[in-house]
Amino acid sequence: MKIFEEIESEVQSYARAFPRVFNRAKGEFIYDEEGNEYLDFLAGAGTLNYGHNNALFKEKLLEYIVSDGITHGLDLHTKAKGEFLEAFNEKILKPRGLDYVMQFTGPTGTNAVEAAIKLARNVTGRETIIAFTNGFHGVTLGALAATGNSHHRGAAGVSLNGTVRMPYDGYLGEEIDTSAYLDKVLSDSSSGVDKPAAVIIETVQGEGGINVASVEWLKNLEMVCRRHGILLIVDDIQAGCGRTGAYFSFEEAGIKPDIVTLSKSLGGYGLPFAVVLFKPELDQWKPGEHNGTFRGNNFAFVTAKAALDHYWSDDTFSNEIKRKGEYISQRLSAIVAKYGEGQFTTRGRGMFQGINCVNGEIAGKITRRAFQLGLIIETSGADDHVVKFLCPLIISDDNLNKGIDIVEQAIMEVCAKESSIPEEINYFELGRLAS
Repeated sequence: MKIFEEIESEVQSYARAFPRVFNRAKGEFIYDEEGNEYLDFLAGAGTLNYGHNNALFKEKLLEYIVSDGITHGLDLHTKAKGEFLEAFNEKILKPRGLDYVMQFTGPTGTNAVEAAIKLARNVTGRETIIAFTNGFHGVTLGALAATGNSHHRGAAGVSLNGTVRMPYDGYLGEEIDTSAYLDKVLSDSSSGVDKPAAVIIETVQGEGGINVASVEWLKNLEMVCRRHGILLIVDDIQAGCGRTGAYFSFEEAGIKPDIVTLSKSLGGYGLPFAVVLFKPELDQWKPGEHNGTFRGNNFAFVTAKAALDHYWSDDTFSNEIKRKGEYISQRLSAIVAKYGEGQFTTRGRGMFQGINCVNGEIAGKITRRAFQLGLIIETSGADDHVVKFLCPLIISDDNLNKGIDIVEQAIMEVCAKESSIPEEINYFELGRLAS
């Protein structure tokens, strides 16, 4: 650990929560140098939907490397890219009636968001982007301006302009339709909100606390965008690639965004890869107007195609995700009912779920104890108050059950300790007052 303490920047984050030196991983497991095994319910923050070192992808990748296939190709036409494009079009876009073109951006999610925002502004000639409370879209300046978290925004060092914040679904309570509020603001010439270029939305806010937009709200949001001539951008970087059950998280709502951003699990193997999908009439880029040196990660093209071929040629994998998601929902609801003392709640959709623990103190104790018991799981939300379940989608039923058992044990132990704390400093009471 000494070299990390001496050389690595203080900006490191996950390493603080899980202070081990890891050296091997397979499927839903990750191992440290001492040989300790951990179930991974973090999965690269949603990058490893298909698990660590998926054997199917590894075989294709090794074959490609041995054959001296193109590694780095800028935006040159390569065989690997062409095969990925054909597979994505045939297995994902056409079956869903989506007529999108694909832009290859820099390799991270924030690169895709930057390109999406820039495209919307260039096409419409307008500047403002509507973003939502608790949204997270990346930490480069354009994406950060659309991000709500003050911890990340505070590191910018400059004013973050060009966005207007609106309340997400449920932010003002279940009885208030915030899409109607947005419609009113856009309809009122004296609202002070200029007509925007686009609205950017996560259907499930991952870093924001596993907040889920309802199907009805998403449909209404799309109608508001159409009514006012505004482009709809869905940031599907964490919620997409099957995390909620369908390939795209917006499929359940039946909406068709103008622009979609994808990254994280798109490459299948954990290899950096990001794209922007958009309607053909929006493809008004001039050659090279938006580029990036690493927009042609051919290794990722190979593994991404393998993921599409194996998991997305029919509905089998999607149905398995939904089945496991139902099991997670049932287990978490039972845990909340048993140990929550009326304070815990569940949230999420598919295999993108969490337990809201009201305050970060309790959630942090739960995840730290879970780590001691052999499970890597993190928190999310403005106050890190949500225990966030983000296990690989390919996890076996036995290991899914085992991981949830560990969380339940951690919650049981933490709750037992909290109940012995004097009432004047009881964290559950503090959470009740805060809510």
